[in-house]
Amino acid sequence: MRIPFFALTLAVMPLQGTAQSLANQLFGAKAMPSLQAPEAIGSYANGCAAGLVRLPETGPTWQAMRLSRDRNWGHPEAIAYVQELSRKATQIGWNGLYIGDISQPRGGPMTSGHASHQIGLDIDIWMLPPDRLNLSRAERESISSISVRSNDQRGVNANWTRNHHELLKQAASDPRVDRIFVAAAVKIEMCKTATRADTPWLQKIRPAVGHNYHFHVRLKCPRGSNNCVTQTPTVVELSKGGNGCDETLQWWVTDFLDPPKRERTEPPAPRRRHPREFTMSDLPAQCQQVLASN
Repeated sequence: MRIPFFALTLAVMPLQGTAQSLANQLFGAKAMPSLQAPEAIGSYANGCAAGLVRLPETGPTWQAMRLSRDRNWGHPEAIAYVQELSRKATQIGWNGLYIGDISQPRGGPMTSGHASHQIGLDIDIWMLPPDRLNLSRAERESISSISVRSNDQRGVNANWTRNHHELLKQAASDPRVDRIFVAAAVKIEMCKTATRADTPWLQKIRPAVGHNYHFHVRLKCPRGSNNCVTQTPTVVELSKGGNGCDETLQWWVTDFLDPPKRERTEPPAPRRRHPREFTMSDLPAQCQQVLASN
């Protein structure tokens, strides 16, 4: 019997759809981590993670926020870092820390938001000093952080305090940290009082768009994660051994915010694909095993 062509087409469509399923949908559907040894796999914006552990929703010096996202999973090094930094926060006058996104249970691209946070080593920490650490689940969904940047983006506002400076210093002084992303205005403010003794930690504080409500800690590849890709260039290379308080930083509040008009002489660069568009073939091969693991 002859099978109509349209029937054959329908028969193969599900297979094609499966082969080309978006990676963020596959990883976003996983509610539990893989039963594997902890490992960060790939790069911060193109990878996954095995054996992640969950940051408890509430601890003596922290609370995980936006629990509905289920993004309070991280490599054991990241979870330990959060808990230790939250204890240090109490030494500078805060009650602890409100913790934003870390990673999904198995890392990987997310269905919304971040391009990074894929390998369990990125941590968002709110700029809002906690009033209390017994927020309900509903309150954690509705409460918002505070911006420490002025509306014109050229400086910090009245929300910025010396305690913010001290917290970032503590955060960056940990040898596990590769870099910390903040609003350019924050870095500029911190540079006003910089001394040569501050260089080892201050060079890790890097300006980035969209980091005025939280700061973003990025840890180095941990021991045992042989498939983890170290970010390049390194912070030392970026700052050429300095603290990053140079004319490059000032560019953020001059040419970046008010770019000079130039005649276009070259065609625009092609649009880069966002990780939300990645399929499994775009990720490291080990991520197939992470996804398939019980």
